[in-house]
Amino acid sequence: MRIAFLVLIIILFTTLSCDKDNQPDIPYVNVYEEIYPNSMHFISVSDYRYLNAGYRGIIVYRLSMTDFRVYERCCPYDPENPNARVIVNPDNITATDTCCGSTYLLLDGSPMGDGPSPYTLMNYNYSFDGETLRIYN
Repeated sequence: MRIAFLVLIIILFTTLSCDKDNQPDIPYVNVYEEIYPNSMHFISVSDYRYLNAGYRGIIVYRLSMTDFRVYERCCPYDPENPNARVIVNPDNITATDTCCGSTYLLLDGSPMGDGPSPYTLMNYNYSFDGETLRIYN
C-alpha cells in the first residue's frame, strides 16, 4: 500500500514538473542592465519603464518601493513572430500582446484569459539595493 502511494506521488510530481518544460522557447539573450528607479530612470509605484534590452525589450514594473517585476516583452505564445510584443495597457496593471491579443497581469506575469496564451511572461532576475536596480539572467 505504501509503495503504491509513493509511486503515485512520484508520478504526480513528475507530471507537474513537465508543465515547466512545456513553456515556449524564447531565445536566450544575455542581459545585465543597471538603472536608477529613484532618480535618473524614475519609476513610481504601480508604474513601468521599457528598456531596450533582452530579446524584444524589457518591462520594468514597480510593485512597491523595494519590489519590482521584470519581464521580457516577447510574447510567450508566439516568440518567433517578430511583431509579437507585449505593451503595457493604460491601466498600468496589465499588458497585452500586439498580435495575438493575450493579456497578462503585471503583478505576476500570469495570463488573464484574454487571448490564446496559457503561458506566463518570462521573468528576468533582479536585485535592488535601494538605489541601483540590477537586471540579469
